[in-house]
Amino acid sequence: MLYLKEDFEKLYKLYYPKMFAFAKNYVPANEDAENIVHDVFLTLWERKEEIEISFTLTTYLFTLVKNRCLNFLRHKLIEEEYNSQMKEELGFKLYALEAFDYSYQSEEELQEIIRRALDTLPERCREIFIKSRIEGLKYKEISDELGISVNTVENQMVTALKKLRVALKDYLPLLLFLVN
Repeated sequence: MLYLKEDFEKLYKLYYPKMFAFAKNYVPANEDAENIVHDVFLTLWERKEEIEISFTLTTYLFTLVKNRCLNFLRHKLIEEEYNSQMKEELGFKLYALEAFDYSYQSEEELQEIIRRALDTLPERCREIFIKSRIEGLKYKEISDELGISVNTVENQMVTALKKLRVALKDYLPLLLFLVN
């Protein structure tokens, strides 16, 4: 397809502005759009001998850029969801630490408070929480063991943490032992 460096440079100069304009309509930052388009052209150059285009080069390039934009946006959504969860968890830890007052009578008293809080959870939710926070299993391991999706495990953990925050609102430092 493109065997000469000069041909590739002409192609780059001709299509780069169009691909960049297309990408920047869909990704938040110009730098991200530039990186996506550069990656597409880099892939095109690296695979120049094996690429077979059955339609127009324009269609091929737009499809590559579109797919890279989709992957980028999907990744950003996952990243934002993670950051949102981390922000919530850090806020919770800050509040718990500010409220920390270690004045429990005994370890047995602490264990009983935690047991009662865990008993308020629905059975499956409690089981998943215990496997994650007490047994130390990863979400994927729990999903494999219970034959459910990782998404279900994540949702059950969110539910468990919300319910435990309510049940242990007067004992927030205790909840930190369960959350970590």
